[in-house]
Amino acid sequence: MEKTIDKEVLESYNRGIEKNRLKADLGLIEFERTKEIILENITTKPSTIYDIGGGYGEYSWWLASLGHNVHLYDISTRNIEMAQEMANEFPGCALKTMEVADARNINQQNNSADVIILFGPLYHIVDYFERQAVLSECYRLLKKDGVLFTAALTRYATTLWAITTYGVKNELLGEPEFIEMIQNELKDGQHIKNSRSKYAGIGRSFFHLPEELGEEISVAGFKNVDIRGVIGPLWLIPNLDEQWKDESRRKNIMRIVRLLEKEKTIMGISTHLVSIARK
Repeated sequence: MEKTIDKEVLESYNRGIEKNRLKADLGLIEFERTKEIILENITTKPSTIYDIGGGYGEYSWWLASLGHNVHLYDISTRNIEMAQEMANEFPGCALKTMEVADARNINQQNNSADVIILFGPLYHIVDYFERQAVLSECYRLLKKDGVLFTAALTRYATTLWAITTYGVKNELLGEPEFIEMIQNELKDGQHIKNSRSKYAGIGRSFFHLPEELGEEISVAGFKNVDIRGVIGPLWLIPNLDEQWKDESRRKNIMRIVRLLEKEKTIMGISTHLVSIARK
C-alpha cells in the first residue's frame, strides 16, 4: 500500500516541524476553539477515541487527561516519538496506543470507536479517492452515532498568508512563479510547490472549499455534517500572540470566532475548517 502523503511532506514531519504549532499565532485560536467544539459534541465519558493523523498528540494527551481512552495514530515516526516524550507533561495519564500507521488502515475492530479525530490526513492526501478511502476507514471504525471530527485547509490559505505578510516576510506577490502556483491552486485546490519559486511553505496538499469538504464527508456516508470556520478572520489581529496573553482580550477574540464560524460568506478566510459529522 502506497503512502498517503508526499515523500517531501513526510520528511518534513519527521524533522519535527509540527511541534508547538498550536501554541503560537493563529494556532492559538485554532486549538482553543477546536477543543471547545470537541467538548460540545462528545456525550460519553469515558469515550474511546481514535486520533488518526494526530501528529505528536496535542489533542490526544489533552483528551486523555480528561479521562478518555485515546489511541493515537500518525504516519510520521518522529511525531509518534514526540508523543511518547509528551508523557512527562501528563503524569498519571497515558494513551492506550501510540502507533505509526497509515490512515487508510487502522488496526482496530469495526464499530469500536465513539469518536474519531481526523485533523491532518484530509489536507495532505491530495487524491480524492484516497481521501474517500480514509473516510471509509473512519466509518468502519466508528460505532453507530459515533462522532467524526475532521480538519481541512481552505482554498485561500497560501494566498491569504502571502497577502498578509507581503513586504514584511515575503516579496512573493511580485514573483511570477508564485503567482502561477496560487492561480493553479485557487482553480482546483491542488497546492503544488513551484520549484522555481522562493516560496518555502507547506508542502504538497489539497485545499478545500467548505462545500467540498462537506460533500466529501457526506459521500462517505456520514450524516449531519456541520462545517465551521474555526479561526475565522481573527488571525488577522495585529500582534495576536501578545493580545492572547490578556484574558479579557482573549475572551473577546473567542466571542467573535464563535459568532462568525458558520457564516458561509466569510468562511474561506478562516484558513482552517473543522467539521462535525455522525455515522
